[in-house]
Amino acid sequence: MTDFLASEVWGFINLIAILLASLLLANTFKRKVKFIRQSLVPTSVLGGVILLILSLIYESIVGSSVFDTAYFGGNGTATLEMITYHALALGFIASTLKSSGHKMTGKAATDVFNSGVTTVSTYLLQAVLGMGITLLIALANTNLFSSAGILLPFGYGQGTGQAMNWGNIYETEYGFVGGKSFGLTVAALGFISASVGGVIYLNFLKRKHGFSRTDEEASVHMYEHEIQGIDEIPMNGSIDKMTIQIAAIFGAYGITYFMIWGLSQLIPSMSGVITGFNFLFGVLSATLIKLLLKMLRKSKVMHRQYLNDFLMNRMSAFFFDLMIVAGMAAIRLEIIGRYWWLLLILGSVGAVATFTYVHFVSKKLFSEYKNEQFLVMYGMLTGTASTGIILLREIDPDFETPAADNLVYQNFPAIAFGFPMMLLAALAPEKPYLTFAILAVFFIGMNLLLFRSRIFAKHKEAPAQTAETAE
Repeated sequence: MTDFLASEVWGFINLIAILLASLLLANTFKRKVKFIRQSLVPTSVLGGVILLILSLIYESIVGSSVFDTAYFGGNGTATLEMITYHALALGFIASTLKSSGHKMTGKAATDVFNSGVTTVSTYLLQAVLGMGITLLIALANTNLFSSAGILLPFGYGQGTGQAMNWGNIYETEYGFVGGKSFGLTVAALGFISASVGGVIYLNFLKRKHGFSRTDEEASVHMYEHEIQGIDEIPMNGSIDKMTIQIAAIFGAYGITYFMIWGLSQLIPSMSGVITGFNFLFGVLSATLIKLLLKMLRKSKVMHRQYLNDFLMNRMSAFFFDLMIVAGMAAIRLEIIGRYWWLLLILGSVGAVATFTYVHFVSKKLFSEYKNEQFLVMYGMLTGTASTGIILLREIDPDFETPAADNLVYQNFPAIAFGFPMMLLAALAPEKPYLTFAILAVFFIGMNLLLFRSRIFAKHKEAPAQTAETAE
């Protein structure tokens, strides 16, 4: 019989408790400390920073991670990574299951498509700059793994999982010493860039436009129809409505498992990449459930609405908060003496280039909600998708603009255009210069596609202007 106080029983519960406690502590700091409140630092990021600092202090004294003690089950770091991985997908599933407040009109579809192309274009920009830097340095330092820079888009654009996966591949199959740690460190720098860059821009908006987020202490009145629709099941019927929302979310995630498993069996060589896109398959699963429920309603088999937008919003916010604080706590800024200067260069160039490029694209193609689009895309393309959501919530807490929808649905065009980059990542260690050239051409091509309306519009205007001149 298992001891009730055994670490394998309490470890996970203790870990969840400390994550939630850090959120409460961070919320207290944000409400009571003036400069923190004015900085607009997301509460979940602040909670993660608190845990990261405490963990680093403990490790400097004891020599091991506090999360790997028996109190947290002996392997809490891996559990934090697991929570980060799954909470991201669960948050996206909850967001997808709620009814969209924006109809997929021609303009909305165009914005989603452009968001997906922006994502891939930014990946390519990061890859071109990253590989360009390491290829140049490798000419002088022959001991450097010349393709190391291609980990920049995986760490910044796709997050810890993909950076760790490809770093591990380069380490085990191509002899990149410290590749796994290198990838993890790039991902950590990306998250810092997302948080710092996002907060700087939020404060810029505050000073320039008088923007201020709704005071968290202020009471926001919500009408009854915003909480519960007329044809919905009651909040406290024979089964609680929250229970149904949770069942739908985890039911969709159960379908997601079989999607990932099936594809991994069909393409075993891409298994690591496929599992990294669990959130995309989660969106697909949630979309299928929504379509099924819609068909059941339309055929009169189901007479009432079971999913509730208000509760789904709360659930998605919970998962995203949990994901951020767990991801921050799981960061291990390992000191890689031989690479610290390269990491600093890659991190700085990646942050500045991503900030500049995404800001330009948002201003030109998403002018009606350029600030919201910039924050959500910059947060995702330097940290994680949930970082983008967290930053967006600071100026669009109820997701009234299409920016959140763009982030969710842009994954479909992004995966279609971005898949070839996975193949290039496998080619990079063997043919680095050829890979760099292909990435550069691919980047130019994606930008021609992204700005197609402006480019073609100029060509159409030119003959008209010539005709007028001739007259």
